Amino acid sequence: MRTLILLALAGLGAQLVDGSLGMAYGVTSSTLLLAMGANPAAASATVHLAEIGTTLMSGAAHWRFGNVDWKVVVRIGVPGAVGAFLGATVLSKLSTEVAEPAMSLILLALGVYVMSRFTFRGLPEGRSDKPLRKRFLAPLGLVAGFLDATGGGGWGPVGTPALLASGRMEPRKVIGSVDTSEFLVAIAASLGFLFSLGSRGLAWTWVLAFLLGGLVAAPVAAWLVRLVPPRVLGSAVGGAIVVTNVRTLLGSGWAGVPDALGTAVYVALFVLWAAALGHSVRAHRRERAAGPRAEEREPVAV
Repeated sequence: MRTLILLALAGLGAQLVDGSLGMAYGVTSSTLLLAMGANPAAASATVHLAEIGTTLMSGAAHWRFGNVDWKVVVRIGVPGAVGAFLGATVLSKLSTEVAEPAMSLILLALGVYVMSRFTFRGLPEGRSDKPLRKRFLAPLGLVAGFLDATGGGGWGPVGTPALLASGRMEPRKVIGSVDTSEFLVAIAASLGFLFSLGSRGLAWTWVLAFLLGGLVAAPVAAWLVRLVPPRVLGSAVGGAIVVTNVRTLLGSGWAGVPDALGTAVYVALFVLWAAALGHSVRAHRRERAAGPRAEEREPVAV
C-alpha cells in the first residue's frame, strides 16, 4: 500500500511538472520506476498506459481553455503514434541488460536538456502565428514518438522546444497542442507494448496509481503553476532526472566506474545541480523585478 501511495504521489508530481513545463511526465515517471527496479519495457508500458487517461484529461482541459491547434495535433500526433508503436516494439525486443542502460542514457540526455534549457533560457515565447508546415511536423512527430516509447518519455522534451523555437505558435498553444497530441502517442505506445509483451511484467495497480495521481493533478496544475516559477521547476526536475539516471548507470556496473570515482561524480553532480538552481532563482528574480513574465501574464492551462 505504501508503494501505491508513493506511486500516486509521483504521478501527481509528474503531471504538475508536465503541466508547468509542457514536458517531463514520462521522463520523471520512468526514471522513478527504473530506480525502483522495474523492467525498462514494463516501466515505459506502465507510464504510457497511465498517460492514456492523463493526456485525455489534459487535452480536454486545454481544449476548454482554447489552447489547442487541431491541425498541429493531427500533423504531429499521427506520425508520433507511428513512431511510438515502432519504439515500443524495438524496446520490447531488447534484453534487460541492454535495455536498462540504453533507456537510462536516453533519460539522462533528456534530463540534461531540460535542466540546461530552463537554467539558461527559461521558457521561450513564440514570435508569430505563421502556419507550421507538414514537412516539419511529420518528421518531428516520428522522432519524438520513437524516443518517447524507447526512453519512457521524450514527447514533450523533443516536441515542445522544437515548436517553441520555430516561433510560429504562442506558448500556450504549443503546450496545449503537444499535450493533446500525446494522447495518440500514448495509445500507440501502449498497443505496441501489449502486442509485444502481453501483460507480462505489467503491474496494473501501478498503472492505476499513476493514473489517479495524474488525474488529480491535471485540472489544478494551471493554478499551481503560478506558485512555482517554470524556470526554477525545470532546473530542479532536470537535475533530479540527471542524478537518478547517473545513479542507475553507475549502479548497473555497465559503465565499469570504480566506487571512488562514482562518489566524485555524485558530488560534482550535486554541486552542479545546486548551481543551476541558484542561477535559475536569481534569473527569475531579475525577470520579476524587470516586469511580469509572459507565462505570468498569460498562465498556461493544462
